[in-house]
Amino acid sequence: MTSTDTPSTPLAGKVICHALWAKDGRQLADFYAAALGTEVSDTFPDEHGTDVAHAFHVGTALYLFCTSEDFTAPNWPEDPLPFHMDLAFDDARAAEERLLELGATKPAFQPGGTDWTVLLDPSGQPFCVHGAR
Repeated sequence: MTSTDTPSTPLAGKVICHALWAKDGRQLADFYAAALGTEVSDTFPDEHGTDVAHAFHVGTALYLFCTSEDFTAPNWPEDPLPFHMDLAFDDARAAEERLLELGATKPAFQPGGTDWTVLLDPSGQPFCVHGAR
């Protein structure tokens, strides 16, 4: 009997870690920690003892931000995105203002109309801001 002859068992995995790369992983970790109402709680060194990854938990998920000197942000909207986050807030307008204060920028291209706003995080990667859902 081949694997195509047996009924497949559905998988039931859970996302336990979201990892993002940037030229400065600590800066990006601090940005998203502030956006999500927490603080960086873990730091991981490389083999030379240099801190290269920074993390925090939200619920059961770990958010990990890694430093890579070779990182280049996508040229959005022309380049495809390797990863994308959408964040929801009770007051999206106030959240957008605070995220801009924390280091985000707002690109001219806004495909969401009144449904969402695209911002670029401090590493240049796009993410979206929504009202509460």
